[in-house]
Amino acid sequence: MENIEKTVAQHLLKAKAVKLATETPFTWASGWKSPIYCDNRKLLTYPEERKFITNALVSVVNESFKDVDMIAGVATGAIAWGVMVAEALGKPFVYVRPKPKDHGTQSQVEGQIEPNQRIVVVEDLVSTGASSLSSCDALRKAGGIILGMVAIFSYNFPLSRREFEYKDVELHTLCQYDSLLEEAVAEKYIDEQHVEVLKEWRINPSTWTGVVKPEDEKQ
Repeated sequence: MENIEKTVAQHLLKAKAVKLATETPFTWASGWKSPIYCDNRKLLTYPEERKFITNALVSVVNESFKDVDMIAGVATGAIAWGVMVAEALGKPFVYVRPKPKDHGTQSQVEGQIEPNQRIVVVEDLVSTGASSLSSCDALRKAGGIILGMVAIFSYNFPLSRREFEYKDVELHTLCQYDSLLEEAVAEKYIDEQHVEVLKEWRINPSTWTGVVKPEDEKQ
C-alpha cells in the first residue's frame, strides 16, 4: 500500500490537483480554514492518471469487499469515479446527493436500491468525514447495507477516523495527508516554509485561521 500511496501522490501533483494558499487560506464547507486544497476532479482530465486511480480503487474493492452488490458514488466529486469502478466490476451504480432534491421525487439517492443490497461507497476525498458519512446514512435509509468506503485521498484527521468508527464504516484510502506532503517535498512541489505551515495546520485544523504576517504581529 505504501507504493500505491506514493504513486497516487505523484499523480495528484502531476495533475496539479494540490493547491496551496498559506496567506489567504481556503474555506471548506465545514467552515474550517485550510492552507491546502486537494481537487481530485482534476485527475479526470488525464487518461493515464484516471485509469491508474480507477484500477487502484477496483483493486481495493476486490481485496476488501468481496461480497459487494452495488457501488455508490458521492455527489458530485465521486460520481465519475463511482461509475468507472462500477463499470469495471460489472455492478449496479447509484449516487447520493448532499441533501434530498427540493422538487420532483425529492430523492437523495439517485438510482434503484433493492432491500439489503451490500454497497461500497466511492468518495474522491475525505476531510472531516461529515458529508461522506451523511451519504452512508442516506444509503442505509434507502435500504442498503454499507460494507465500507474507498476514497482517493484523506486528510486522515483523528476526528474523521473516530466518526467512521462510530458510524461503523470501514474506510480505505489510496493516499493520505502525510504521504502527499512527503512526496510534495521530494518533488520540490512545496518548500520548507510551506511544510512548516502545513504541519502547524495539521495539529489543530479546526481552529487554524491562517499565517500571521510580520506586519500583523505589530498591530
